[in-house]
Amino acid sequence: MQIPYTTEPRPDTGLYNAKVGLWLFLASEVMLFGGMFSAYVLLRVGAPEGLWPRGWLSVPLGTLNTMVLIASSISATMAWAALKLNQFPRYKLYHGITLLLAVLFLGVKAFEYSDKLSHYWIETKSGQFVDGHLVSRTADKVVVHGVQTDNRAVLFDRTRKEYQQLPHTEITVAASDIQRISNYAPKLNTWMGLYWAITGLHALHLIGGILVFGYLWGPGSGMWKRDPARFTNRVEIAGLYWHFVDLVWVFVFPVLYLF
Repeated sequence: MQIPYTTEPRPDTGLYNAKVGLWLFLASEVMLFGGMFSAYVLLRVGAPEGLWPRGWLSVPLGTLNTMVLIASSISATMAWAALKLNQFPRYKLYHGITLLLAVLFLGVKAFEYSDKLSHYWIETKSGQFVDGHLVSRTADKVVVHGVQTDNRAVLFDRTRKEYQQLPHTEITVAASDIQRISNYAPKLNTWMGLYWAITGLHALHLIGGILVFGYLWGPGSGMWKRDPARFTNRVEIAGLYWHFVDLVWVFVFPVLYLF
């Protein structure tokens, strides 16, 4: 018994089964990410004046990853178009490019995460705020390479002239003088919690897409010989999901990196 509407469109929706299922799934994904963006907006509006982080992320890295994902969307579309034109070798080429670009995005994101985990915020009992990358840490002292100020707001807005004029030096803080110390993990503050939650969830969706693309590029591509129309539809569905993942990043980039 053959399942109907796996390749031909349904008369009631004009779509084949998989595409109907994908649109329903993406609708739930819109609500998921929409809820997270709404939470971000509400928490930002309610934050005390001058204590919402700005300039904490690398805009060049964010821009690079944006261009990488846009290019991967183009190559995913070209892979599907190659199958529609019955050009299987070109499909393999374009889908391989998509996979490489996706892995590149994750590599850049992993570098960014690593940088955050080695970046420390220290509040001292003497009223100083120290921010920088960890050099060494012992039971007696913590050494970071960064900046020091008695004005917390200066460290929150790194686009301010006051922050840019702070000297970047190696700073030693005695363990007995530390009131609070944390790396740039979710526990640091609300903004970092949102950053890790939103970008981490997006990265998980990206990994899911890579697994699907990898299967369709490798062992799953054998379906092309048995049922090319159905295989083409599978590639199209995977591509639509990938476009959604890219679209989410188009919103993440300006919200977190630019504003």
